[in-house]
Amino acid sequence: QVQLVESGGGLVQPGGSLRLSCAASGSIVSMKAMGWYRQVPGKQRELVAAFTRGGSTDYADSVKGRFTISRDNVKNMVYLQMNNLKPEDTAVYHCNAETTYVRYWGQGTQVTVSS
Repeated sequence: QVQLVESGGGLVQPGGSLRLSCAASGSIVSMKAMGWYRQVPGKQRELVAAFTRGGSTDYADSVKGRFTISRDNVKNMVYLQMNNLKPEDTAVYHCNAETTYVRYWGQGTQVTVSS
């Protein structure tokens, strides 16, 4: 069992930056995939950025060039650097980790982009 805890969300003005962190309770080296998803009320959870099962990184078209996913396998952390934030980036951001058979989710951290 792996627990994921997100942090770093908050209120930011358009054009600003935030860095989200995801702390895993166990080793992330064996995870087949890890990433960030976001969800707004009434909509499905959507992929933001991820390290895929194939070993590459994947980004939603809406965040390409603005967001960067990174990881620290020693600290068991995954990060999401978000730059040039827009109001449409407002959502609850969830960390995700996958083994071959199981998907784990964190409780989420709220990001609000507003002037």
